[in-house]
Amino acid sequence: MSDAIDLTVMYAMHDALRRELAHLDRVTTSVDRDPRQVLATAAGWELFKKAVHAHHAAEDDALWPSLRRNLAGRPKDLALLEVMEAEHAAIDPVIRAIDEALTDPGGDLLRLGQLADALVCGLARHLKHEEEAAVPLIQRMLTAEQWDHFGRVHAQHLDQDAPLLMPWLLDGADASTAQRLLARLSEPAYSACTARWIPAYAVLDRWSTGGSTG
Repeated sequence: MSDAIDLTVMYAMHDALRRELAHLDRVTTSVDRDPRQVLATAAGWELFKKAVHAHHAAEDDALWPSLRRNLAGRPKDLALLEVMEAEHAAIDPVIRAIDEALTDPGGDLLRLGQLADALVCGLARHLKHEEEAAVPLIQRMLTAEQWDHFGRVHAQHLDQDAPLLMPWLLDGADASTAQRLLARLSEPAYSACTARWIPAYAVLDRWSTGGSTG
């Protein structure tokens, strides 16, 4: 890994998204509760959607364009960026279809399950593909300045919902990752995160499990 490019935020986001995909899979395959009722009111579903949108918007706005400029004349690598963007574009319609299914009280539970499975499998495949194919390209071809720009854009997208998304991102992170994530915050944001945001998140029943940070 290049010393100039710190991938902590990217991997922390990917780990958090995988964590939420596991929750989504459990909710939509449970035989004890109607998943429509759970997802319709679940803070976890809303946070998941905000995080996906923020992460992918930052990549589409600031990461892939920088890489594309650096990869001029390398058609095979440029084709990979097209695939990354296509994979992003395929995820949003599935999320919208799930939301539409949740507004239909007489909706087909089988259809909802199929959509949830498509989202879980599709996003998991994308994260794996990005880590295996795009991350090595980022490390070889992106400058430290371009990576820093992406980091700032990514932070701007997260800042819109920072009181919830920062603790969400920290949830389950190891000590080293948590330290690096917190070190990126301004002094006021760091104080707010440790004093207010994390305690509030700790009692949030994200997936209606009956327990905190479920």
